[in-house]
Amino acid sequence: MPENKKNIIDSNDIERLKELLRTRLLESGWKEEMKAVCRDIIREKGVENVTIDTLVREMTPKGRASN
Repeated sequence: MPENKKNIIDSNDIERLKELLRTRLLESGWKEEMKAVCRDIIREKGVENVTIDTLVREMTPKGRASN
């Protein structure tokens, strides 16, 4: 197969991969775990002191390390 054709991903493939990822994250409990992490951060800092950027910065390493 020519090199340029190997890198082409059909948009349907992308949507199927996204759906598979969503399903696996739900099945593994990852989404619920991240919600709990988010709630803990908000409780610890206070809702007035938390921004979306703060949540993303603090949750990202935990989300990546999570099983």
